[in-house]
Amino acid sequence: MQMRRTPSRSPRRGFSMIEVLISLTITSTLLTATMAALNTSFKGYQVTSEGASTNVVARIVMQRLTAMIRTGDSFGPYPVNPVLTPEIESDYIEFVSFRELSTGTERVTRLERRDATGNDGPYELWYIVTTYVDGTYEDQDTAPLLSGLNDVKFVMEYDVGPRLKRATVDLIIQPDDMQDLTVGSSLAAPTIRLVASASPRLND
Repeated sequence: MQMRRTPSRSPRRGFSMIEVLISLTITSTLLTATMAALNTSFKGYQVTSEGASTNVVARIVMQRLTAMIRTGDSFGPYPVNPVLTPEIESDYIEFVSFRELSTGTERVTRLERRDATGNDGPYELWYIVTTYVDGTYEDQDTAPLLSGLNDVKFVMEYDVGPRLKRATVDLIIQPDDMQDLTVGSSLAAPTIRLVASASPRLND
């Protein structure tokens, strides 16, 4: 009877400590790179979406401003000499938005730039409506229209009268929601500039 010999097996060899450390280093590096790419992609998406949202809101406000100018009357501020300097630039515009002679009621609307921090910006655009009855102050409503503004300018071109020929609204907007996204990153929150002109219909 013959005895069969089974081949001897060498003992299994596990990973050494150095190999484990190298694999962990490679894995952590890949995970860090992946998370950094995802973070940058997410911030880029937020910047784009917030910029688009701010653009839509600003355009709606701009349409409302031009609509109020078209239906307004008795505009101010008025230049000292409209013949020599018919154009005036200001951080506010005011006009009569409603007038009813039978009741003596008159509403004066004022759109003005206000400093939100008291330190040269960012600014806010405010909407103020003052009601007078027979020339006597009756009531006032105020509300902010836009915030996070770098600048707001109203350019008014007058004719002799006084008569407003055209008013131009210039808005430069820096969305506040994106300031925290730009900290410590190369992302730059986009600045939005909107310029629109309107002429009062009463001048037509």
